[in-house]
Amino acid sequence: MTPRMILVAALALAPLLASAEPASVVRATELKKEPASDAAKVADLAENAKVDALERNGGWVRVKTAAGAEGWVKLLTLRYLPTAGGPMRAGDSGIAQALNVARTGTSGTQVTTGVRGLDEEQITHAQPNPAELKKLQGYAETKQASGSFAESGKLKAHAVEYPK
Repeated sequence: MTPRMILVAALALAPLLASAEPASVVRATELKKEPASDAAKVADLAENAKVDALERNGGWVRVKTAAGAEGWVKLLTLRYLPTAGGPMRAGDSGIAQALNVARTGTSGTQVTTGVRGLDEEQITHAQPNPAELKKLQGYAETKQASGSFAESGKLKAHAVEYPK
């Protein structure tokens, strides 16, 4: 095979390798400029908005909207859609997943969350931080303020008995 034929084959296959995967947004979310929670907002995406998933970076996916806007959304806000004539991927919703649940008792989808804790030395040498305590107290709301907030949302008080 000549170098020219290799180049032609690579150019012909490039669109297939770089093709986007169709998806929809499972809940209203922000389209971000970069894959970070504090990144600038590009646009708001409505629930069930159709997008093309282009690239993944950790827990973020770069998407392109039907209007042509590009940006990043959190991975867990997307539902991948089956492609025309193509099989559903593992973890997608649908009949294949339902059959997997019936066969194995699980959906085949797994979510893992990591939390960094304190080690023994940090706990042993912990010191109070009055500035952080004051900052935390600044977030507190009065009973009256929280009550009026609840009423504005048409929430009602409900007494719950503590277990014995």
